[in-house]
Amino acid sequence: MVLEPNRTSVGESRKVTGVSRSKKLADFDEARARMVAEQLAARDIRDERALEAMRQIPRHLFVPESQRSQAYQDRPLSIGYGQTISQPYIVAYMTAGLELTGEEKVLEIGTGSGYQAAILSRMARQVISIECIKELAESASQTLADLGYGNVRVVVGDGSLGLPAEAPFDAILLTAAAPEVPLPLHEQLADGGRLIGPVGSRYDQVLVRLRRHGDHWEREMLGPVIFVPLKGRHGWQDY
Repeated sequence: MVLEPNRTSVGESRKVTGVSRSKKLADFDEARARMVAEQLAARDIRDERALEAMRQIPRHLFVPESQRSQAYQDRPLSIGYGQTISQPYIVAYMTAGLELTGEEKVLEIGTGSGYQAAILSRMARQVISIECIKELAESASQTLADLGYGNVRVVVGDGSLGLPAEAPFDAILLTAAAPEVPLPLHEQLADGGRLIGPVGSRYDQVLVRLRRHGDHWEREMLGPVIFVPLKGRHGWQDY
């Protein structure tokens, strides 16, 4: 909003700007509450901690400014570099599926805008997120820092390799699809840990959950999904 100096005094300009900003914030708060009530709680999301995290985290600050009016719609949005921020329902579904208690060390593969990492930060003790696109990693890290999510660390690297130096992880979340769950992530999952991620071809994927029991990994199919491809040594190298 641009104010004409010759029509409004400086004091009046500040007042109008402040009112406009307050109304926008109230509109976003209302849209976020409606998102949680109608898109998540009214469906099959029952994890109260996940719902509360979704109520608290300002999703509109994790999308490009030009798309903020669409931030609380049940749809993915482009964040540049061929990447997307997942629709709210998928974020909540995957988060709830990790069955976090608040004490876990979590690894996220594919930081993107940082929104999923922010949600995880309210659900776990520590979150480490790997992003292969430097510009996205830097932007997400700055947004997370600005909003005060101090228990999240963003690392630039090949997410398909995980982060051996920080393993084991109590939970691992993949936000991009690989032909199969990368073997390094199997090995970096703690005994009793859970891993959720999409696997399959570019346009035919299924969300899977692995639970580790010693040297055995229990596998569950959670339903069809479509995610951007995971790049890296154990992902799609031709994207």
